[in-house]
Amino acid sequence: MEENTLVNEAPQTTVVAHDDFDWSVDKRNVVRYNTEDHKKYDEQYGATLRTIENDEIVKGSVVAITGTDVVLNVGFKSDGLVPLSEFRDVEELKVGDVYDVYVVNKEDKKGVLQLSRKNARMLKAWEEIVAAHANGTVVTGKIISKTKGGLIATVFGMETFLPGSQIDVKPITDYDVYVGKTMELKVVKINEAIKNAVVSHKALIESDIEAQREAIIGKLEKGQVLEGVIKNITDFGAFIDLGGVDGLLYITDISWGRIAHPKEVLELNQKLNVVVLDYDDNKKRISLGLKQLQPHPWDTLDMGIDVGSKVTGKIVNIEDYGAFLEITPGVEGLIHVSEVSWSNTPINSREFFQLGSTYEAVVMTINREERKMSLSLKRMTEDPWVKIAEKFPVGTRTKGVVKNLTPFGVFVELAEGIGGMIHVSDLSWVKRYNHPSEFTKVGAELEVVVLDIDNDNRKLTLGHKQIEEDPWDTFENVFPVGSVHEATVLSVEDKGAIVLLPYGLEAFAPKKHLAKEQGGTVGVDEKAEFKVIEFSRNDKKIIVSHARIWEDAKKETIEGEKKEKKAEREKASKTVKDLQKGIEKTTLGDLSALSELKEKMDAKAKKDAETPKTEENTAEGESAE
Repeated sequence: MEENTLVNEAPQTTVVAHDDFDWSVDKRNVVRYNTEDHKKYDEQYGATLRTIENDEIVKGSVVAITGTDVVLNVGFKSDGLVPLSEFRDVEELKVGDVYDVYVVNKEDKKGVLQLSRKNARMLKAWEEIVAAHANGTVVTGKIISKTKGGLIATVFGMETFLPGSQIDVKPITDYDVYVGKTMELKVVKINEAIKNAVVSHKALIESDIEAQREAIIGKLEKGQVLEGVIKNITDFGAFIDLGGVDGLLYITDISWGRIAHPKEVLELNQKLNVVVLDYDDNKKRISLGLKQLQPHPWDTLDMGIDVGSKVTGKIVNIEDYGAFLEITPGVEGLIHVSEVSWSNTPINSREFFQLGSTYEAVVMTINREERKMSLSLKRMTEDPWVKIAEKFPVGTRTKGVVKNLTPFGVFVELAEGIGGMIHVSDLSWVKRYNHPSEFTKVGAELEVVVLDIDNDNRKLTLGHKQIEEDPWDTFENVFPVGSVHEATVLSVEDKGAIVLLPYGLEAFAPKKHLAKEQGGTVGVDEKAEFKVIEFSRNDKKIIVSHARIWEDAKKETIEGEKKEKKAEREKASKTVKDLQKGIEKTTLGDLSALSELKEKMDAKAKKDAETPKTEENTAEGESAE
C-alpha cells in the first residue's frame, strides 16, 4: 500500500541571474512621468490632432510622392496613403497640393490610414447629381464612349448613362458622332442603391419646344391660316411643323375628294398653308385643314346638273347597299343596288362594282343644300318590262342563262333586266330534285317556257319540264296498279326508298315494302321486281312494292290449295251421293220381301217381351239374333 501512494510535492524554481533587472529603465534622456502628468500631456497632444471617421471626406495635403502611392497629411495622428493611379487626371502633381479624400479605413491591420481620392470624387459627384435631379438643374457632361443602347457621359466626374432615345427629339442612328462632345444634360433618373444615374439631352430640347409651343398655342385662333412644313406622313394624315409646334392634318381634311393615302397629294418637307380647325390647350392638340382653303365643290357645281341629267364619274366607295360615284372631287352620288338593273335578281354591290371603275348614270334626285345626290344605272336604258307581254307572252319557248340557285328554284335571265324563276317542281316531269344544283349550275343555258307574267311585281314564272308533253297520260297506261316492273333502288331513307322505273320514272317504295322473301331488304343499286300499288296522276306519284310480289304469290298458292281441296271435297261428296243412290236401287227394290221381314221382326220382339228374361234366354236370344 505505501508503494502505491502518490505524494504531491511543490515545484522547484530555478534562480537565474539578473531577474531583478528593470527593463523599462533607460538612463539615456529618459524622463519618468507620474499618472497625472501623463494624462495632462496626453490631452495637450491629442488637442493638436483632428478626429476622423471611416466613410468621411476630408482635405489632405500632399507630403510625399512614391512610385505607387501619394502620402497625404489630413491632420490625423498618422499620414494616409492614396494609390498614385487615382491622380492620373492631374498633370503636375506636387507636394503641397490639397485634395479631397475619402477615409476608407483610419487604421488597417498594419496601422496605416487608407484614403481614396476616387471615392471622394464619386461621393461628392453623386451628391451633386442627386441635388441636380431634385432641383431640375441643367448639368454639363462629356461623352466619353458609346455603349449598347446609348452613350456614357461624365457628369461631375461620374459616369452616367445617356440612352439613345434621349439624345434628340428625332431618332439617332449614328452614336459615334457624339463621342468626345460636351452636352448640356438633365438628370432624369437616379438609383441610390447602385449609385447610377440616367441623363437626357432630349428633355432640354422638349422643354424649349414646350415653351415655344405654349407661346404659339397662346396666339392661335380658329380659322387662322398658318404656313407649315410636312415633317411626317402616316396612313391617317400628316404632321405639320408650324415653327416649334406640330399640328395634325387629318386625311379627310386634305381634299374634298376621297384619297386612299395622304402620299397621293402630299410630300415630306413640303411647304403649304393650312387653316386652324381646332386646338386643345390641355391635350396640346392642333387640328389643321387644307381643303377648307378651297370652296366646297357642291357650291361650285354646274347648275345645269338636275334630275334627269346624265353624269359620268368613277366609283370611290362601295357599301352593301350600293356604290358612290364621284362626279367631281368632293361631289358624289349614290347608286343604290335597286338602281343597278331592271332585273329583280338580287345584286351584291361588292361583286358588281370595282373601285376606280367609270360609269355613266342618270340623276334621280339632287339636294344642293344637303349635298346629296342619287343616281341610276338602269334608267340609262328603257324599262324592258313595258313591253314584256309583247316580247315574252305566256307560252313562249325561249332560252336563258342561269343566274342564281336557291333551295326552291332557279333564277334565269332571258334578256337584259328580264328574268324569272323556275320552281324546283317544274324542272322535270319524272324526277324529283332535292336542290336545283342537282339539275343545273350558274352560267348554264336553259330552255324554258313562260308560264305566267306578273307586271305589278315584275316577275316571270318559268318552267323547264313544260318544253315536253306531260308523259303521265302515257304512264297511267304503262304503269297501272298491279303491274310488275324491274327497277333499281336509287337511294334509301328512313321512310323508304326511291326506285327508278323504266323510262326514267321515279317511284317511292315504303320501307316495309322493301322486304325480301328470304329475309332482309332490297338495298341501294340493287335491281328487283316491284309491283305498282298506287298511281296518282295529279300528284305525279307512284308507289311500288317488292314485298307485295312474293306476298301475293303466297296468297295465290294458298288460295289454289284451298280451291283444290274444296274441289276434292266436292268430288268426294258427289261420289258418296252417287253410291248411296245405287245402293238404294239394289237393296230396297223388293218391297214385299222387306214387308215380310219387318213382320217377322215385330212378332219376335213381342214374344221376347212376354217371356221372362233369364241369363240363358238372354244368351239364346242374343245368339239367335
